[in-house]
Amino acid sequence: MEKQPIHVIGGGLAGTEAAWQIAQAGVPVILYEMRPQRFSPAHHTEHLAELVCSNSFGAMASDRATGLLHEELRQLKSIVIGKADEHQVPAGGALAVDRGQFSQDLTQTLAQHPLIELRREELRAIPEGIVVLATGPLTSPDLAEDLRRFTGMEYLSFFDAASPIVVGETINHDIAFLASRYDKGEAAYLNCPMNKEQYLQFWQELRNAEQTELKDFERETAKFFEACLPIEELANRGEDTMRYGPLKPVGLSDSRTGERSYAVVQLRQEDKAGQLWNMVGFQTNLRWGEQKRVFRMIPGLENAEFVRLGVMHRNTFINAPQLMLSSLQFKNRPTLLGAGQLIGTEGYTAAAADGWLAGTNAARIALGKEALTLPPTTMMGALFEFISSASPKHFQPMPPNFGILPELGEKIKNKQERYGRYRDRALSDLKSFIDHKYRRD
Repeated sequence: MEKQPIHVIGGGLAGTEAAWQIAQAGVPVILYEMRPQRFSPAHHTEHLAELVCSNSFGAMASDRATGLLHEELRQLKSIVIGKADEHQVPAGGALAVDRGQFSQDLTQTLAQHPLIELRREELRAIPEGIVVLATGPLTSPDLAEDLRRFTGMEYLSFFDAASPIVVGETINHDIAFLASRYDKGEAAYLNCPMNKEQYLQFWQELRNAEQTELKDFERETAKFFEACLPIEELANRGEDTMRYGPLKPVGLSDSRTGERSYAVVQLRQEDKAGQLWNMVGFQTNLRWGEQKRVFRMIPGLENAEFVRLGVMHRNTFINAPQLMLSSLQFKNRPTLLGAGQLIGTEGYTAAAADGWLAGTNAARIALGKEALTLPPTTMMGALFEFISSASPKHFQPMPPNFGILPELGEKIKNKQERYGRYRDRALSDLKSFIDHKYRRD
């Protein structure tokens, strides 16, 4: 009997990973992506898995939360992390990619899979059958309304913003210096130093700069997500807030002078050739003309050309603890699974992790097998356990972090050692899961 295809809605990181895992399990899949028929406020290309905010997947070291999640996904044969490794660009201790090559490669790879049908159309309602919903934080209005009717509740919402990207040859390298914080890893950040006078003038202009007016529906529900605050919001929170955030000078010194600056703006390499540089932590809602005016006050960026200016847009996510199981199935419809920021996980790597489990379980359901849950001692398992069991009243998007893992059997004061023990336990338990449950089936 011919298998019915599984429907995956959304061609972002989560949907791309889900579709691949389904097809690799031998089940046909239809992947729906509305671009280029319709673009979201944040997307600019028609490629799958487009990275719209940053080109970084976070810290690589496996004793860091995102790095551990990278390693877990490598063990599980994630296509997203596999392609990220292939298209990596220098970024100190972070896994950053050439975003154009990364998304183009994923698009081509999925399009060539014999069990994946890519449909460029917008779905306005959740279809019948087995479905993975991975439409992301910018779900189209019609589908969002259908999901609202299905869940019987309103969305939560917050705002996210993307940082500007600068042309490398327009950066003044007589001022900007190449270094990574504490000389950790390869020197992969360009650093624009500020003295106190320059910083205070920049801070004042940033606070007074004109912002883009929010739409009515956005203004009514505006709520910033603390992990991705616009730079002007940080400026409004106090004179030194930026200096203790993205502009902190600690661990950075100019080898030409040996001195530490009052504040430092960092730029991270965006592509393999080093032609594009992302302004780290400079997600913003300033008007584009104001961005050019104010950001060119930064020493080294006086003549900067921007290939992308910052944007800000509304994100939405469901109240997952009320609606979902740790298998990423919806409680009242087990054949509907969710993945990505829509379900309340945060970050690129978490989206890939969501997609892996949602796609794997969708395929298992189609094959008559039991849906899997991951060991809660792994970063993936802990993340999915959190979003399915947190307090619904105070639920907020959660990035990978060691605070959600079960405690170790003993107290370890040294943080690095403690995180290393979390990593060792997670990878050991994941190996047992793969050997005795995942591969056995």
